[in-house]
Amino acid sequence: MHAIEVADPRDARLADYVDLRDVNLRKSLESEHGLFMAEGEKVIRRALRAGFEPRSLLLTERRRAALDGALDGVDAPLYVVSEEVARGLVGFHLHRGALASFHRRPLPSPAEVLRGARTAVVLEDVVDHTNVGAIFRSASGLGIDAVLLSPRCADPLYRRSVKVSMGAVFSQPYARLDDWYGAPARLREQGFRTLALTPAPGSVPIGEAVAEGAGRPAALLLGTEGEGLSHRWMEQADACVRIPMAGRDVDSFNVTAAAAIACYELVRPASS
Repeated sequence: MHAIEVADPRDARLADYVDLRDVNLRKSLESEHGLFMAEGEKVIRRALRAGFEPRSLLLTERRRAALDGALDGVDAPLYVVSEEVARGLVGFHLHRGALASFHRRPLPSPAEVLRGARTAVVLEDVVDHTNVGAIFRSASGLGIDAVLLSPRCADPLYRRSVKVSMGAVFSQPYARLDDWYGAPARLREQGFRTLALTPAPGSVPIGEAVAEGAGRPAALLLGTEGEGLSHRWMEQADACVRIPMAGRDVDSFNVTAAAAIACYELVRPASS
């Protein structure tokens, strides 16, 4: 692939990479053009292996050989810029030295993602991109079959989510719910036992609940940062479950740590 050297951060060919930390601008631009950003050599390689089609790639001069061997057959421009141009373009020091703009693909429906699944994680209004990326990494790494997102959840393909997940968002099957209201009930209709993760009084240890429903598909419900699950989702769930704590004035984990532990409990019976 022939590298194209660009010396001006205002060059229109680099428009996909403008102000990567401006969340509102990026949401508008990426939605309008149907793109997402991948940062870092490993993440870009994983996006390519997952079959996503690049719009263009951007490397700094010191990293111009970072993707050697990964771009055979790729029909997209490769731009090479100086460190100074990269900083002026993206708005920060690009220490990994590699970015790529990829075309998004249409998301499957929840029914398609759940078809044949035995385990699922369902996120209700998890709005922090870092948290969404971390949860995807745990879900993918532990073998969760499907992830569902409520309408207000953060975008798994936003740059920060992609980066934190280390590209797990590319391989983890997921879909976005078109309606928040009755999601647990619809999961039950599709054969899933729904487990609402909460430290609320009356919840049972997650290991006990998983063992009780052994053999039946299970969906773990995780709530928004701070407030946790809505009362509606907890009331609709088959069981409210908790991670047993050791006391010491700590009653719960943050959503990413809780997700990792709970996902492990969900898949452990099948792997033990």
